[in-house]
Amino acid sequence: MTAIKHALQRDIFTPNDERLLGIVNVCKAGKKKKNCFLCATVSTERPVQVKVVKVKKSDKGDFYKRQQTWELRDLTEVDAKDASKENPEFDLHFEKVYRWLASSTAEKNSFISCIWKLNQRYLRKKVEFVNVSSQLLEELPKAEESVPSGESQSVAGGDEDALDDYQELSTREEQDIEGMMEMCEYAISNAEAFAEQLSRELQVLDGANIQSIMASEKQVNILMQLLDEALGEVDTIEGKLSSYEEMLQSVKEQMDQISQSNRLIQISNTNNVKLLDEIQFLVNYMDLSKGHVRALQEGDLTSPKGIEACINASEALLQCMNVALRPGHDKLMAVTQQQLLFAELRDTFARRLTNHLNNVFVHQGHDQSSTLVQHTAEMSLPKHSPLHRDLLRYAKLMEWLKNTHREKYEGLSRTYVDYMSRLYEREIKDFFEVAKIKMAGTTKEAKGKFATLPRKESALKQETESLHGSSGKLTGSTSSLNKLTVQGSNSRRSQSSSLLDMGNMSASDLDVADRTKFDKIFEQVLSELEPLCLAEQDFISKFFKLQQHPTVTPPLAQPETEETDGSMPSRMPPQAEHRHSMSSEKDIVRLMMNKIFQSIETELNSLIALGDKIDSFNSLYMLVKMSHHVWTAENVDPASYLSTTLGNVLVTVKRNFDKCISGQIRQMEEVKISKKSKVGILLFVTAFEEFAELAETIFRNAERRGDLDKAYVKLIRAVFVNVEKVANESQKTPRDVVMMENFHHIFSTLSRLKISCLDAERREAKHKYTDHLQSYVINSLGQPLEKLNHFFEGVEARVAQGVREEEVSYQLAFNKQELRKVIKEYPGKEVKKGLDNLYKKVDKHLCEEESLLQVVWHSMQDEFIRQYKHFEDLIGRCYPGSGITMDFTIQDMLEYFSSIAQSH
Repeated sequence: MTAIKHALQRDIFTPNDERLLGIVNVCKAGKKKKNCFLCATVSTERPVQVKVVKVKKSDKGDFYKRQQTWELRDLTEVDAKDASKENPEFDLHFEKVYRWLASSTAEKNSFISCIWKLNQRYLRKKVEFVNVSSQLLEELPKAEESVPSGESQSVAGGDEDALDDYQELSTREEQDIEGMMEMCEYAISNAEAFAEQLSRELQVLDGANIQSIMASEKQVNILMQLLDEALGEVDTIEGKLSSYEEMLQSVKEQMDQISQSNRLIQISNTNNVKLLDEIQFLVNYMDLSKGHVRALQEGDLTSPKGIEACINASEALLQCMNVALRPGHDKLMAVTQQQLLFAELRDTFARRLTNHLNNVFVHQGHDQSSTLVQHTAEMSLPKHSPLHRDLLRYAKLMEWLKNTHREKYEGLSRTYVDYMSRLYEREIKDFFEVAKIKMAGTTKEAKGKFATLPRKESALKQETESLHGSSGKLTGSTSSLNKLTVQGSNSRRSQSSSLLDMGNMSASDLDVADRTKFDKIFEQVLSELEPLCLAEQDFISKFFKLQQHPTVTPPLAQPETEETDGSMPSRMPPQAEHRHSMSSEKDIVRLMMNKIFQSIETELNSLIALGDKIDSFNSLYMLVKMSHHVWTAENVDPASYLSTTLGNVLVTVKRNFDKCISGQIRQMEEVKISKKSKVGILLFVTAFEEFAELAETIFRNAERRGDLDKAYVKLIRAVFVNVEKVANESQKTPRDVVMMENFHHIFSTLSRLKISCLDAERREAKHKYTDHLQSYVINSLGQPLEKLNHFFEGVEARVAQGVREEEVSYQLAFNKQELRKVIKEYPGKEVKKGLDNLYKKVDKHLCEEESLLQVVWHSMQDEFIRQYKHFEDLIGRCYPGSGITMDFTIQDMLEYFSSIAQSH
């Protein structure tokens, strides 16, 4: 340990002008052992600085480096853990507790003793030592304690020697020793003689010092005499100072009395200023003017000036009631009386305001009936903007009521919703009745029926009421419309509906003008509803102040027993309303809108059902229009009532559209063909063409194009399957002709309409058309030259069996005589006659709508020429040099085909 101590002194502390007094080898308690050294050091310069330094050996070499330093004055406590037993653990309390484990108990005790001595010498016992043996805490000599730390206290004497058993020589000491050793030649070779010489010289110096002290006795006596004279002068000065002190004592007492009086006056002034400040605060913030009191008690709530005065008074009252009183104010009687006055004024004005607005709501709910007939006759909904404009003047008062009287605010909300829901229910029902009459009147039969019937007594109302009753709760389901499904292959409406009295209005009977008129009526209905709902929602948000705070208890979470539209209950049952308490003011607005417009979704579903009943193709118009309005509403506010309601209705429209597509597919599957007449273009192929033309017109630039594309794929797949099914079942018309004509029609339709999602089906239709055309031509052409075909088929069979081509003429059944005999059976006239008969047969197979006769005839001409060339080639190869040729040439064939086509 001594060697390590010397190395640390030399390498670390000497360059920093520090001396190492104590050292201990430690590691952190409770962790992986990484040894280091705690060193107690003092600086060699004044003022003396005492430090505890943590030194660690470098990982990359054998040298040491200073890791952390603490000032000893920052040490508050040394805890040795156990004073009676040997325990190498100890704690040093600096800014935090450092727990150490010494390599041995002896090293720990030595280091703690060193810290204790440094504390006694330099810190005046500031550090507290806990669980330390009393033997380690030895008191320093009294003389040393009396010496100030700032004076010359060389750490070389007394206890310092005990702290440091080694002291390094200074530079000057080294130089003196070297000079003295140079003066003595045997200083190194004979150390004892050198020591005796130094001892003799020291005795000589001691004698000289004693003689010098004895010689200076006279000067000492003179110094003592001067000190006695100085003490006399000091006594004189002390007497004068005592007399001066007695004189000042009386002045001091007088000044203390004056100071006490001034302090009392200052306290009194301070208290008066604070009291005045409190009084001014109460007067400024808790005083309501007489004008405001009069406005709250008697203010006119009908005129703009009166409303403005009431608004200002209510805001002033709220400010007075919400003032933050200082501690103790609530114990003042005047403050208590003023608070009671404010509460009375608040209750009085809240009651007046609630009664007035209740009367306005009730009057508005009963006063609109006179204008309903005029608006419904024009198929427009009454505008409520005048009412909204008048009521918005009370918006600030509603906000005041919301902050002061929650119960009255909620009661007004319920009253408004109650009366406005009745008003809107009447208006919307009348509006939709007119829309249904105009919608059903798109056919001449419907116009004749409804021309003589009163509006509210018509059979249409009975029909719509039955639709209301069957629709049940509005969840977007279309189960109530099942009785409107297609029955029969040629009718798109229910046979049991009372609307059959207006005439048989199948889709084929409705022209484009009727559908356009229906589209305009449906668009007008949506265009009237949209601004109405948006205006009402905007008014509710502004009037009831439901757009400023994030969370409010819903004012409408009250049970409701009222039913709407006869048998249909309210939109949300009371239990559900109570269970789903709203946490957002947007939810409150949507809840109020649901109650006010609870009949809109029902009426829209009823109108959609009627439109679908009149013509199932109307679902295309409704899908496009409804999708556009839903998209518009979601862009304005995705969570609005209008967006939610139209989204629910859009589900119904989409299901009706899907049902329309399914109905058409079902008609395709149920189609029956006549066994006595030729098939021609199938009805469902023509129907698909009409549907595609209509859909392309309606869905141009529509948002729901994807729904139409999916429907196209379903329909065209069904068309393909059922065309093939009919072709297989056809008895009068060949299968190839049915497939060829219908797929040609489908290909022409898809090419003309250019429907991108059906490009693959268009190519497939063309492929099927081409394949069946070729098949029909090949099968038909085998009949006019039947024996010649059989002969050359036999020739090809012999060649395939291995007979050489030039040896085929030696076969008995295929010699030259047999070939000439077969060729003679098909002279030019017979061939022309056979082709003429073939033309007539093809003409009977093909229908006139597609005009494919010339196309088929031209294909037969090409096929006939191909077969002719094939026959000539076989004759040239199998009967070389025989000079056998056909009785007619290719030019003759061209003339035959041309003349036959022209003659017919």
